[in-house]
Amino acid sequence: MNNDADATLRHADLDTTRGSRLKGPVGQPVVSISNLSKTYDSGFRALKDVDLEIRRGEIFALLGPNGAGKTTLIGIVCGIINATRGTVVVDGYDNVTQYRETRSRIGLAPQELTTDSFESVWGTASFSRGLFGLPKKPAHIEKVLKDLSLWDKRNNRIMTLSGGMKRRVLIAKALAHEPRILFLDEPTAGVDVELRHEMWNLVRALRATGVTIILTTHYIGEAEEMADRVGVINDGELILVEDKTALMRKLGSKQLTLQLQSRLDGIPDSLAAYDLELAADGHELIYTYDTTAEATGITRLLRDLKQTGIRFKDLRTKESSLEEIFVNLVRERR
Repeated sequence: MNNDADATLRHADLDTTRGSRLKGPVGQPVVSISNLSKTYDSGFRALKDVDLEIRRGEIFALLGPNGAGKTTLIGIVCGIINATRGTVVVDGYDNVTQYRETRSRIGLAPQELTTDSFESVWGTASFSRGLFGLPKKPAHIEKVLKDLSLWDKRNNRIMTLSGGMKRRVLIAKALAHEPRILFLDEPTAGVDVELRHEMWNLVRALRATGVTIILTTHYIGEAEEMADRVGVINDGELILVEDKTALMRKLGSKQLTLQLQSRLDGIPDSLAAYDLELAADGHELIYTYDTTAEATGITRLLRDLKQTGIRFKDLRTKESSLEEIFVNLVRERR
């Protein structure tokens, strides 16, 4: 085998469910969405000319308020909803003209559990695998249920499970046919904190095996904890896609809070240029500064405070969270 062929084999992802190789190295687009729009019969335009590329092997978080278009976008990519205009290519296959190839590569855990309430956990996961024409593979179903802490519930009927357990069943169904691209639509909505962290660990483990994860979430802390990149959608428009760390560095700000030795009744005119905020009933001064600026102005501020006779006994800094950035982005688009 020559060196080029050897390198190709080392970097290719293997689709073990069919013995064929998924196309392209990690980091290259595995889902390409172009000029995608959806207008419903009522006239409501749910998506407006969306362009997006999802990279192979990443965790991509799609953020947006209710009605922003997140679920519609996922539904179109997964072949559940028909687009009005635009194209979706999954691993090199058009999701309309080559839908069998695309759907076999995608797993979807929707928000709602629509499986037979009288079916067992084992039965519904096994049935989901069979829908893709795959042979039975009890060892895989067992592993999925154990990874999701469902093994001891495998013979229980769905109707007897708690809300959190039902949420896990949705993910088990999505993983039954060993997809290489996994969509999680609000995967931790309504579950407790402990289960949420368990699911985060599962998502990381899946990504470590080469699975690409796309999740929608209302929990911005979830995106901040999990995602490699973040997309923000509002009113059907994708308003921003950015690496998470770059986004927070670019749009984030820091606050310097100074705890004063003596209470202030107001901010002196000589400090007006700093746009300071008086808090804690006059016992704190808050200075907000841009982390990307050439100079923060902190040194100059402390010097000017000293000249005006204002003394402080402690200080602390706080960086913008992803939630604050998200809220500001959405507010600016209104």
